Amino acid sequence: MDLRFSQEIKLLLQKLAEQHLSLGEILAETSERGFSLVIALLVLPFLFPMPPGLAGPFGAGCLLLSVQMILGRRSPWLPKRIARYKFPRPFAQLILQNLRRITTIFEKIARPRLAKIAENPLTWRINGVCISWLTLLLMSPVPFTNPIPTVGILLLTVATIESDGLLICVSYGITTLITILFGFIGYALWLAPSWLPSLWR
Repeated sequence: MDLRFSQEIKLLLQKLAEQHLSLGEILAETSERGFSLVIALLVLPFLFPMPPGLAGPFGAGCLLLSVQMILGRRSPWLPKRIARYKFPRPFAQLILQNLRRITTIFEKIARPRLAKIAENPLTWRINGVCISWLTLLLMSPVPFTNPIPTVGILLLTVATIESDGLLICVSYGITTLITILFGFIGYALWLAPSWLPSLWR
């Protein structure tokens, strides 16, 4: 019987804290579910203050996995340099302390339903497209916006793991809303240089 999202993530993070498992070892243990699980591990830190230098590699790893989903791969692959990465013990413990609260909220609304949508191979590819796009937004230089695409990615990973076709469709809608929001933010930043002089008059 498959564990729920929060249970599986919690067990993995406990192993990380105790044994310093690498991302490659996590993928080997979780197989197909490793796509969503490792993506969740890579984006969860963006909800909290990140140690310097980790945002780029974490985002790149997430993007690489999501592109593989677009291509229809079911067995995830990471380059050796990323696959050998091991979470520092204090960092893993920080994630673990906050993880149960976040996943419990998502699991209150996630359950297996609309199996024809959740198990459709095309849905798997579309999920990869959405995660790739949200990851690009996550890696964009727009300040103070990291949690917004992160929540969208986490919601989609929960929906995928729980085989919740309805929540997957909702996640597509949320991805669209996040895209529109970033469009407004980008437009405002583009107009900012012309607005600033008028504010000092």
